[in-house]
Amino acid sequence: MTLLVYADDLVLTGNDNILCAEFKAYLNSWFRINNLGPLKYFLGIKVARSGKGLFICQQKYALEIVEECGIL
Repeated sequence: MTLLVYADDLVLTGNDNILCAEFKAYLNSWFRINNLGPLKYFLGIKVARSGKGLFICQQKYALEIVEECGIL
């Protein structure tokens, strides 16, 4: 199981669905948490799934930087 933490955002992943569910229940017993479902975006990184694995893309983040610089 892997837990990524950034400020008040968490990403929990692992091969054992039961262990992940138990850990989410444990966290929820201490803090009110919202399960937003499968990961789509985290820290400006888009996450996509396929049969071959996970793919990450920073296109949205890069476009925001280009737009802020006025060179879009």
